[in-house]
Amino acid sequence: MTTAVEARARGKRVRLDKPELLAPAGNLEKLKFAIHYGADAVYIGGQKYGLRSNADNFSKEEMREGVEFAKQYGAKVFVATNIYAHNEDIEGLDEYLRGLQEVGISAIIAADPIIMETCRRVAPELEVHVSTQQSVMNWQTVQFWKDQGIERVVLAREVSMQEIDEIKAHVEVEIEAFIHGAMCSSYSGRCVLSNHFTDRDSNRGGCSQSCRWKYDLFTKDQPLDAPLATDFPMFAEDDDAFTMGSKDLSMIDHIADMIESGVDSFKIEGRMKSIHYVATVVNAYRQAIDAYFEDPTHFEPNPLWQDEIHKAANRPLNDGFFYEAPGHEDHIFEPEDKVIGFDFVGLVMDYNAETGIALIQQRNHFKPGQEIEFFGPDGTHFKQSVGVIQDETGQELTAARHPLQLIQLKTENPVKKWDMMRKKTGK
Repeated sequence: MTTAVEARARGKRVRLDKPELLAPAGNLEKLKFAIHYGADAVYIGGQKYGLRSNADNFSKEEMREGVEFAKQYGAKVFVATNIYAHNEDIEGLDEYLRGLQEVGISAIIAADPIIMETCRRVAPELEVHVSTQQSVMNWQTVQFWKDQGIERVVLAREVSMQEIDEIKAHVEVEIEAFIHGAMCSSYSGRCVLSNHFTDRDSNRGGCSQSCRWKYDLFTKDQPLDAPLATDFPMFAEDDDAFTMGSKDLSMIDHIADMIESGVDSFKIEGRMKSIHYVATVVNAYRQAIDAYFEDPTHFEPNPLWQDEIHKAANRPLNDGFFYEAPGHEDHIFEPEDKVIGFDFVGLVMDYNAETGIALIQQRNHFKPGQEIEFFGPDGTHFKQSVGVIQDETGQELTAARHPLQLIQLKTENPVKKWDMMRKKTGK
């Protein structure tokens, strides 16, 4: 039983129910990995109305299969319908939302009021969650959405920890906040750079991530509208390139503060990310959240969680806007700090405890002599060198080079189905 001391750890408000860990799922396989590795809920995109048109996204039948899979683990599936709709986008909305309700989706994540209103009218069993695209940053706006009957508000990425405390003190409604992933250089996605540069509407699913391009800076020797104005570079040839890209958010070392803030759902960004990224990040945050609730009073972050996060990171990390406004040091300039990447090279399909041999589905090239690492949702975590590898018939192989090939490999420690095998990129 939780003691009064534990319930008031470090003098802060402590929730006694665990916050939801919400993970991205760009396709059906990623959905299953996210849930296996500890997600309480996943958010996906359908064929319409979402902001990640380049993700694989889900057909109606894939949604149905995803919901059935999630139910086996007590997890939920949300669908992003977070575009800002133009007139031509509205046709078919009623039917689409009814379809989401019919397959068992738990909630939509929406920014446009007409999508919210239509959902409440034609698919009342679906919860409506206000998207971060609405840039909600104060308790009165949260109260407004609650008064509209909204079940959950996803806060803007620019909200501070102090502002979260004020919101939770004033309004009793579910709050969702991003804890990990890419940060937008505009207000939570309200950007039109992509529209101007590539004719791809970032608020209708077509963002080309223009902020992460490399730019050179110039000045004019005459007014900009002068017909013979000359460009003068504001950089030397050997200067670093400039981008508008931000470092990624990571709150793994501050998970206690997030829990104690009372946030109801911890959201990981990244429907376009790899299976390895999703599994690694979800697994690290799952361990951190569970460890906190085992002993809130004596909780300390485990350095191994940060190590795991870095194995999945694509860019340098910071803590966003939670503690103070980011400065120039929180943007990415060239040459950026390079993170040693890891590749997902194999998935454990079966394990023979008597022989110590694992049946592994190949996901990337590996060969004898290379160092690999196993990790999994039930605590599997060890390194070893690749020994003899064989195909299913027992024939020895010089390398596992064929996609999805089943191979046999002796492991130094027991492994379980769904454990993953990875190696350093380029090794």
